[in-house]
Parts: sequence; C-alpha cells; structure tokens
Amino acid sequence: MAHRPSRRLVRILLGCGAVLALAAANAPAVYDFTSERYHAYEINQPEYKAAKGHWRTVDVPEKYRINTIHAALLNTGKVLLIAGSGNDAKQFDAKTFRTVLWDPVKNTFKNIDTPKDLFCAGHTQLPDGNLLVAGGTQRYETLRGDVQKAGGLMIVHNENPDKPKTLPQGTRFVGQENGKTFVSQASVLVPRAKKTVDKKTGKAKVTASSARVYVEAPRKGEQYQTGTQDQYRIEGLEGDEKRNLYGIAQKLSFDKKDFQGIKEAYEFDPVAERYITVDPMGEARWYPTLTTLEDGKVLSVSGLDEIGQVVPGKNEVYDPKSKKWQYLPKSRFFPTYPALFLTADSRIFYTGSNAGYGPDDQGRVPGLWDLDSDKFTEVPGLTDPDILETSMSVLLPPAQDQKYLVLGGGGVGESQKSTDRTGIADLKADKPRFTDGPPMYDKARYPSSVILPDDTVLTTNGSGDYRGKGASNILKASLYDPAANKFSEAAAPLVGRNYHSGGLLLPDGRVMTFGSDSLFSDKANSKLGKFEQRLEIYTPPYLHQDGERPELRDSDDARRTVKLGASADFRSKDAASIKKMRLIRPGAFTHVTNVEQRSIAVDFKRTDDGVRVTLPHNPSLVPPGWYMLTAVDDRGVPSESVWVNVPVAKDAPTHRTTAEDPAPAHN
Repeated sequence: MAHRPSRRLVRILLGCGAVLALAAANAPAVYDFTSERYHAYEINQPEYKAAKGHWRTVDVPEKYRINTIHAALLNTGKVLLIAGSGNDAKQFDAKTFRTVLWDPVKNTFKNIDTPKDLFCAGHTQLPDGNLLVAGGTQRYETLRGDVQKAGGLMIVHNENPDKPKTLPQGTRFVGQENGKTFVSQASVLVPRAKKTVDKKTGKAKVTASSARVYVEAPRKGEQYQTGTQDQYRIEGLEGDEKRNLYGIAQKLSFDKKDFQGIKEAYEFDPVAERYITVDPMGEARWYPTLTTLEDGKVLSVSGLDEIGQVVPGKNEVYDPKSKKWQYLPKSRFFPTYPALFLTADSRIFYTGSNAGYGPDDQGRVPGLWDLDSDKFTEVPGLTDPDILETSMSVLLPPAQDQKYLVLGGGGVGESQKSTDRTGIADLKADKPRFTDGPPMYDKARYPSSVILPDDTVLTTNGSGDYRGKGASNILKASLYDPAANKFSEAAAPLVGRNYHSGGLLLPDGRVMTFGSDSLFSDKANSKLGKFEQRLEIYTPPYLHQDGERPELRDSDDARRTVKLGASADFRSKDAASIKKMRLIRPGAFTHVTNVEQRSIAVDFKRTDDGVRVTLPHNPSLVPPGWYMLTAVDDRGVPSESVWVNVPVAKDAPTHRTTAEDPAPAHN
C-alpha cells in the first residue's frame, strides 16, 4: 500500500511549486532589474569613467524647458538655446516664440525675448562675438486634406523704373477674368523696374521687375480656387500705380502647402543678451546654412522661400559692418541645410550632407565651390551617396590637415534607409576624393559629432529610421581618433536623440547635448512622440584621469585680441607638460549641421612662466571671431579654455557680390 503524504507536506510542496513558478515567470524582469542595477553601478566606477567618460542629465527648471532646435556657444561661456515655436503649430498660432540663455557653469537660465519665429533659421558666429541668426518660419506645413483655403504663388510686377513699392500683408488681388479675390499673407517689396537706353537710337526700354508673395482666398470653399493663369489688379492703388503694379498667378488651389520661410535677420548680442534687428535677406529662407567667410562676412545658402519652394540657387552675403545683404553674382542650387565649410584655400567644400528638402537629383553631389568663378569641382568616391541626407559632417582636427569626415545618414525624405558608412575626404590630395572610414556604432540618421580638444571627435545618438520611427533611437556613442582612423566605444548616453538634436563643446572641455523630436514613442508607431526637453552633459575620459588638469591663464587676466601671424603670452605652471595648443571655434548646431566648429593647431614655445603662442597667417584657415584657446598636456588632458579674439585680417580675401538678383540657378 502506497504511503499517502500528509496535508502539511502537500501544502509545503504546493507552496514551493508556486514560488518556483512565480520565479520562472518573473525571471526576465528580475534579470533586467539586476542588469540595470549592475549597469548603473558599472558606469559610475572610476575605471569606467576614465576609459569611456560619463553622462548626466541637467536639472532644468520647468519654466525654462523649451523645444531646443538650435544651440550656440557664446564667447561669454553661456549657451543660447533657440526654439522659436519649437515645431509646435499651437505655439506658432499663439506667436509663442522661445529662447533661453543657459550658463553651464552656474546652471542658471534666463528667458530671452524672441522677435520672430526663429524655428529652422540659420546661424553663425560673427567677428565681434555676436551670433547672426537669419530666416525662420512664416507658415507651418499643411497637408492637402487639411488645407482650408485656396492659395499659392502670386508674382507681383512693377513697371515703374523710378520707385519700388512695398505692399503690406493683407493686400487684396482681384482677377481680371475670373473675378476672384486673393489676399497676401506677408508684406512684399517690389523693386523698381529696370530702365536701359539704346546708345544708337536713344530709345529707352523698361523691363518690369517682379517679386513673389503667398496669397490665399479670404474664405473657405472649393469655389474660390482657380486652375488657370490670370492677371490681378491690386486693390487700393490709384493713378499710375494702378497701371504699373499688378499680379500674375497660375494655379491657386488646395494643394499641400509646405513650410514657408522669412527674410528677417538678427544679431544676438551676448553682452546685452538680446536680439538686434538688422537688414532682412533678399530671399526668405527656412532651413538655410550660414557660413562665415575669411573677411568676416557670412554666406547664406538654400532654404524654403516665402511660398515653400527651395530657394532656386540665389545665394547672398551678409556684411557685419553695414548690416546689409548682397547677392553673389551667380547662382548655385543646394538642398536645404547643406554642409558648407570654408576651406584653407578660400573655397567652399560641400560634403553632400544636408537635411530636409530638395529633389533627389539636384545639388546632391559633394564638391569644391569657388565663389568667385562659380566653378564646382566634384569630389567623388563616397560610398552610399544616395543616403547622405541627415548625415553629419566634421572638419577633422587639426584643421590644417584639411580632412573631412562624413558619418551616417539616410535616404531622401521619409526614407527608411540608413547607413553606418563613414567617408573621409583629404583636400590636400592632388585629386581629392572620399575613401571609406571605419563603420559607425550603428546605422544612424541624425548623429551628432563634436570636436574635442585632444583631437578626437565624439559622435553620439541618432536613429535607425526617419525621426526615430519604430523606436529606433540609438543609445550609443563613440570617440573617433583621426590619427589612428579608429573608433572606440564611449559611455552610452542616457537620452535618445534624433531629429532636432545636437551637441556643443563647452569651454571646460565637457560636451552638452540637446533636443530630439520623434514622430512616435513606441515601436508600433501608434503613440505620438514628445519633444525631448532634457539637456545632457558628457564628461570625456580625459577629465577622469588621475591628477590635476593643466592650467592656462591670460598673462594679464584680461581677454586678448591676437592678430593672425602674431604671438601672445599666456601663463601656466604646467608649461613643461603641455604637448599641444588648440584654437577651437565655438559651435552653432542645428539639424545635423555645425559648419562653425573647427580646431586649429597653434605653434607655441615655453617661457619662464608659461607659453608663447603664434597664430597661423591664413584667414581662410582661421576665419575671424572668438576662439577657445586650450592647452593639452602629455596625458591628453586639456586645460580650461581662455577666450581669444581673432580680428579680420587686412589681407583677407573678399568675394564679389551684387545688389542685383543673380542669373538663373544651375547645378
């Protein structure tokens, strides 16, 4: 007869079984929890930090949290964070435009009055330390099914050679044949007509001028749209003006309306901490690139115009002295936010990186552009040239080597394509071309790269799909060594970042990262994403080494102006251990684009109480402006930076411009 277990034993066995079953069911969660705890422990160990660096998030008070789209380091050491409307249509409709000034040393914040919607503007550093901000948003995108009023392009003509005419926002245009009325959505300046006199006959010829403006029907309804060309009279004009000024429009309908740009431009004064209005650009621009030139003037290229089309190759130059803009005499087309770097031989290198808008078969080829002759020399050899959009480009340190690195990228538009490709172009070669570099940590669109004082490049984040779709944010980072042509793993960032994100080097050698604008927040793409308002600080491995960092101080404790080719003395008790000196231009980052950052090797000699540095002579290598001068010791540890101003060189090349519109664009 079999022995029957007691009730007590049965209860014990059942209880043990339940515990084992519960443990088995929860094993993955327990494992994840244990792994997270161990990871948190590991990344805070001194050995880990010394090898890979360390990340931490910044405590931003709620009233200063914004959708940071643009960030620029100012020569005060503070960081300008610009949102404008922050890709938020409700903020745009409410005219809520935001800018915040952050002091990373004191971790203090200040709200700045923002005059226009600077969302998707361009920006660059000026010789006097002001930040030029140009362009922004006139109108948000509206998809075809959501368009409420018929609208489109109105070309306004002026046949009066004696005076221009400004038509205010709200000007009404009435069709001579269709009788339909359309209202301008922005003010428009129509230049005076061009008058020429035939030298042989003495007869004068007048050629009408033109300007473009977006117009809409005053009421909703399909009956207000048009599909044929018509000439429009302008209400409110009398006498000769009524005859000389008129509009011509083709189709004014319910087609999809793209984002539209503005012409406004401002300088941000880092001392007064306010925006200063300067003359507007000749073209409205949304998604433009601004590049500082050798003489301190600024090249403005591409962007969506006032009717939502890519500016057709009309490129212009800003003069900080006159605060005015003039066109380049010839046109060249680029997609929006093209990566355009000033090279050491005074040309512009287009790496092919860009972000956002433009046809896939125009303006996509990397090459060297001579602004004076308009000659464009292709730089071939880049692997995966069809997936350059949303890639990152960097002038590798030191800038004298003239090597450029392109990292990652994706297909044109809302493509699912992405790549881990890197390409290196050596512009000192007899026939420059790209060669493959080592692959990135992952296939990534929107990676952010920041040059460090030790001549390495930090690259972080990105996403495997368009705007992080499919929960494809990449929590990885790496350090690239140009000398070894090798990536090494860096500590993983704590926050995922893709579209509308970026990073900047700070004067103390740390890196800040900002932004991210995922379309969705889940793998199934069923929940809308939320803009990432947290800031993060990365402390590189060199700031976790044993011992103190080297000291560098201005010899008279005052800010220094040093001309190209000139020398200046700086104090340092660690002069014997200093291995190299770097002059680093502060960055201005948006949309995977930071053409400002560059690190220049500086000659130096040790003195009794420090070092004597001598700047290079070449203004194309060292464009004018404020720089961070940094000493790096034999361990690769940098000093805190000293700010140095490099003025405009008397012999700096200057490029020819014209007040007239350039000839039609070509590729």
